[in-house]
Amino acid sequence: MINITLPDGAVRQYEKGSTALDVAKSISEGLARKVLAATINGQVWDASRPINEDASLKLLTWSDADGKNTFWHSSAHLMAEAVESLFPGVKFWVGPPVDNGFYYDMDLGDKKITEEDLRTLEKKMNELAKKNNSFIRQEISKPEAIQYFYKKGDEYKLDLLSGLHDGEITLYTQGNFTDLCRGPHIPATGLIKAIKLTNIAGAYWKGDEKNKMLTRVYGVTFPSQKELDEHLQMLEEAKKRDHRKLGKELGIYTMDDDVGQGLIMWMPNGTVVIEELEKLAKETESAAGYKRVVTPHIAKESMYITSGPLPYYADSMYPPMELEGEKYYLKSMNCPHHHKIYAAEPKSYRDLPYRIAEYGTVYRYEQSGELFGLMRVRCLHMNDAHIYCTKEQFNDEFRAVNDMYLKYFKIFGIDKYVMRLSLHSKEKLGIKYVNEPELWVETEEMVRNVLKESNIPFVEVQDEAAFYGPKIDVQIYSVIGREFTLATNQVDFSQGRSFKLKYTRQDNTEDTPLIIHRAPLGTHERFIGFLLEQYAGKFPLWLAPVQVKVLPISDKFLDYAKTVSQKLKKADIRAEVDDRNEKIGKKIRDTELLKVPYMLVVGEKEMNEDKVAVRKQGKGDAGVKSLDEFLSDVVAEIKDRRSE
Repeated sequence: MINITLPDGAVRQYEKGSTALDVAKSISEGLARKVLAATINGQVWDASRPINEDASLKLLTWSDADGKNTFWHSSAHLMAEAVESLFPGVKFWVGPPVDNGFYYDMDLGDKKITEEDLRTLEKKMNELAKKNNSFIRQEISKPEAIQYFYKKGDEYKLDLLSGLHDGEITLYTQGNFTDLCRGPHIPATGLIKAIKLTNIAGAYWKGDEKNKMLTRVYGVTFPSQKELDEHLQMLEEAKKRDHRKLGKELGIYTMDDDVGQGLIMWMPNGTVVIEELEKLAKETESAAGYKRVVTPHIAKESMYITSGPLPYYADSMYPPMELEGEKYYLKSMNCPHHHKIYAAEPKSYRDLPYRIAEYGTVYRYEQSGELFGLMRVRCLHMNDAHIYCTKEQFNDEFRAVNDMYLKYFKIFGIDKYVMRLSLHSKEKLGIKYVNEPELWVETEEMVRNVLKESNIPFVEVQDEAAFYGPKIDVQIYSVIGREFTLATNQVDFSQGRSFKLKYTRQDNTEDTPLIIHRAPLGTHERFIGFLLEQYAGKFPLWLAPVQVKVLPISDKFLDYAKTVSQKLKKADIRAEVDDRNEKIGKKIRDTELLKVPYMLVVGEKEMNEDKVAVRKQGKGDAGVKSLDEFLSDVVAEIKDRRSE
């Protein structure tokens, strides 16, 4: 018999060789029908794989991320079986799950898959799914695997095998399809009830443009048609909210090949949004006792060796420039510059906590295939700050940063979020993480306690910490459910020593401060991308590039429209006059498309009475008001930074 420990701590005994499905059936037949995979001692396994020794077990269903990934990975294999049946001789590279579905890269030779073929393949996948074929795992030696794929003439799987060893090679078979795969997979194809193949793209083999271009087919599947229909509806909404589309339509940002990939140029409208975000951050940070600093965009190689990015992260930095026998790098992080500012003047315990902030520009050399609109770029403007404090001050300082997050969430209407407490891996101490096991345990517990005391929802994830200490990554969700990593709050018990940072204690002895790295608003690029999708381009009044558009009914009232606009500008309201020779209906429609929060329509009556006819974006007529009354209302709305 073997002992199986369940997530609630209960221990049950089962026959050796029992599976996760057997465990599920012993609890409930209904539960067993929902099980897609299982976590065995921290690793995701097939639910049908025999368990031969004592283990901790968690059953995975559709509601678990690992359950979804297993479902979608199995769906990729189902798609490959359908493709192979319709395109004999096809060769497959890899078919992983992704955020919303799966894809498979394939070599079709001289054949091509068309949009029409996708519908045919969906039909075939549904047909194969209904056969309810089991996914069968087979362990195989490397020589046997090589022989199998050599006979098939499959150079892609032979290439994958070159990096594998005996004992780590498995084949999976469902129906008439067999693939080299580490798994895991769902118990059987019949669990896949709803299928949609969404896109065809090209992808270089291994992501290298020197290699052959393969065909990549994307798809998504669900356990029910209802869930698929809801997902497709959400995708349609996501298209409308795509920050790349809105960014272009609203004149927020642009990119140009002559400037370079991933290098954003902010247009006037986007620059207004940036300045308003910086204004908010500066007000908030000033009230919290931060002092502002400005640092250079480059630094000598020696500083990045001290701080850590070199040589470990050289691939993600721009190549060095050689000047007067010295190597200089574009700044990839603000931290070392801030440490040098701290060290520039002696500090005592009276100076701590010492808080410095900067909207710093940093450069990261992201791979070209990973660049994506504002979300993955090569030049970032970061809402960065560093807090240097004693261990006794840590709890209050770390909590204050979290409270700052919560304040921002309220301002921007973010009501769904989670804090990810990223921990180290004991096995990677001295390799990926600073080799200070006792400090890791201590600082992780310090962060955990702050989160618990603050009643902030959080999850713990292993092996995702910064190299110098544990961190919190803030995950937020837009109104359409898209997940964003917004910001970070990190503990650093290492770099203070690396940079020889000191302060004098009350007893005149020296000590090294703890460092908190924080960026509550992340980067301009990622945060504005999020806001474009969150608001569907309809920025709240305080953030809107143009806050009020004045629309004269005809040229006869143009002078009055300009007078209104000038009065608004004197009150620091961003106003423009639509002086085009167009009918008022078209002016209103065009202004709606530009998502300007307020329109003021002016004609003879408004001019004679010193009034304006107010229209609110998306809500239509808001009545006639005196200009002074409108001004008073708008100034109050801007001052309060209302999200509506």
